Amino acid sequence: MSTVTQADPAAPAGSAHPLDQRRPLGDRGFAILALASGLLVLVILVLIAITTTQQASSWFTTEGWKIFTNNWDPAANQFGALSFIYGTIITAIIAIVMAVPVSVGIALLLTEVVPYRWSRPIVYVIDLLAVIPSVVWGLWGILVFAPWIQHIYAHIGNVVQGVPVLGSLFGPPTSGASFFTAGIILAFMITPIVTSLSREVIATVPAIDKEGAYALGATRLEMIRGAVWPHSQGGVVGAVLLGLGRAMGETIAVALVIGSAAVITPHLFAPGYNMAAVIANQFGEASGVFRAALMGIGVLLFVITIIVNIVARTIVDRSARRKRGA
Repeated sequence: MSTVTQADPAAPAGSAHPLDQRRPLGDRGFAILALASGLLVLVILVLIAITTTQQASSWFTTEGWKIFTNNWDPAANQFGALSFIYGTIITAIIAIVMAVPVSVGIALLLTEVVPYRWSRPIVYVIDLLAVIPSVVWGLWGILVFAPWIQHIYAHIGNVVQGVPVLGSLFGPPTSGASFFTAGIILAFMITPIVTSLSREVIATVPAIDKEGAYALGATRLEMIRGAVWPHSQGGVVGAVLLGLGRAMGETIAVALVIGSAAVITPHLFAPGYNMAAVIANQFGEASGVFRAALMGIGVLLFVITIIVNIVARTIVDRSARRKRGA
């Protein structure tokens, strides 16, 4: 028995079945181009990881787990990087603690309080702050900001001297180039980024959700807590983590204002060092294992920033799935 496929009588003569029609050449070309671009980014990241790890291999094999000790002395061929990891974490935490409340507050102000005609100029100014080169922030920090704020550090140090905990964190001696100054400069630098991303996320909250909250008698603060924040918290957290990644990887600005002292101390007004700054300051004079150690610090920083961005992406995706499920 043979089966004959009959043509659709409604289809015009000579036309192909919809399943047999292929996408236009332009769509297929764009899809291939987009796929190639995405794969190119992954290939570049893998090549960066492989080449830097190869150049840092002598440091990893020579020092082993000693890379996580606080013993950086190139003259004695001792390259423990713990103080730089500590400085990176401390300055990034200071930046996040200072920048996040301001950034989220500005984002809520621009989307929920200020009228559109007044918010646009503020948005332009914030976006312009995001494109200021890091070297400009660093020069301003070391030439203008650090000398000015050192007097404030000294006053705070005299006030809290002898006070438990506060004395060890903010007591004398103080320095204008310090962990805290670097954290403040980083906060200035990441605030526009976190603000812009948070504002875009908050702006996607459906108007019907906010109007429903008002219809139930909610105040503006209650509307933000009950309607805006649940919808946008995943995106805001992702923006914060992206800002954290930027703070941990910033180089020139931090190198100019952190003070260049490889120490681990709870004193936030003391000079310090971080991973990106030590690479920038000492790479030109490095050779042999010293150079490999600096490359290894770059590998560690690369891994840390990738982990931070993966965590940010995971949080955003989980929030999106939760909203779709709701």
